[in-house]
Amino acid sequence: MSRHLPLFFIIATVLIDAIGIGLIFPVLPSLIREVTGKGIADAAIWGGVLATGFAAMQFLFGPIVGNMSDRYGRKPILLSALFLMMIDYMFMAVAHTIWLLLAGRLIAGLTAATPSTAAAYIADISDLEDRERNFGYLHAAFGVGFAMGPVIGGLLATFDTRAPFYAAAAFAGLNMVFGLIVMPESLRVEKRRPFSLRRANPFSSFKAIGSLKGLAGLLAVFGLYQLAYFVYPAVWAFYAEARFGFDTATIGLTLFIFGATMALTQALLVGPVVKRFGPYLVAMGGIALDIIVFLGLGLTKSVAMIWILSVLSGLSAISTPALQGMMSRATPDNQQGELHGITSSIAALATIMSPLLMTKTFAYFSAPDAPIFLPGAPFLLSTGFVLIGGVVLWQWHRNHGTQGP
Repeated sequence: MSRHLPLFFIIATVLIDAIGIGLIFPVLPSLIREVTGKGIADAAIWGGVLATGFAAMQFLFGPIVGNMSDRYGRKPILLSALFLMMIDYMFMAVAHTIWLLLAGRLIAGLTAATPSTAAAYIADISDLEDRERNFGYLHAAFGVGFAMGPVIGGLLATFDTRAPFYAAAAFAGLNMVFGLIVMPESLRVEKRRPFSLRRANPFSSFKAIGSLKGLAGLLAVFGLYQLAYFVYPAVWAFYAEARFGFDTATIGLTLFIFGATMALTQALLVGPVVKRFGPYLVAMGGIALDIIVFLGLGLTKSVAMIWILSVLSGLSAISTPALQGMMSRATPDNQQGELHGITSSIAALATIMSPLLMTKTFAYFSAPDAPIFLPGAPFLLSTGFVLIGGVVLWQWHRNHGTQGP
């Protein structure tokens, strides 16, 4: 088997999975209003509750999944997650109350192993000098899927608000079958370590990973970045409708522009840019661009500016694989699953707080009795989080130096 085939398999898996996830984004506001009978502001709050429920389960079980993949291998964990993801989408497709939708998101959070397990898989098969590039490919695959999914979902939603969920279930099922047939196991038996439930809880895993040299600061930057970046799935559809009157198809198109730009950036630029400037400068450059983007989204009233900022937000995503590569380089081979399990847990902790914070901020500034109509207020909040992350990363650089060429 060619040494490139394992990388191709995991990238294709993430691509198909991301298409399934992206399918439901444009239709979620309409579906929540359909089952609750509430307006857009209240629907946004329920959207935050659903996202927070998902994140709470991911926070609790992410380290368990990561530690299990260090013990039993990446393939069985990934396939199990895809199977339960397929069941979850089918469950949401037939749900007719908000409580059933919430139950579905809790199940999905319990099995949200795909991104962290795929990242551990990439670390298994990559040389140290290629990790940022390969993480870039992984994020690019997600970006392509994210770009395709909302467009397909927006079109399907014109026929029925449930259609995207059936389609997402089909994609997850096909993804599972594809992985079952063609994806090889990446973690050799001699590199596996015993599973300990005591160590697998989020706090013990964070202590084990955070004690590695230089990782605590990088994990803090990662958490702040996730806290800020979750503004997109939390309020983008609501923001675009309230501020500019976009319909589901137009919302899907803006997400397509963002996802396509992100995919091209991470597939084509990450490798050469990291080799030229090192991962630290690349991560800082992405953070600086995010500050510009979030400020623009928070204040603009121009439709044309939205399209420009959608492109720039995709370019700013260059920082994610650089930061991920820096963390992976500092982690032993037999703890890669634990590392990516704890990053999944940190991301979940951020999204427990972020959806409620972002949606409540949106609801407050977009309600009929708001003191000032400012649907972009959540993006101004994200500006502050990214700015703090930049300061922390700068301080980390002073203490540890650049981990790159």
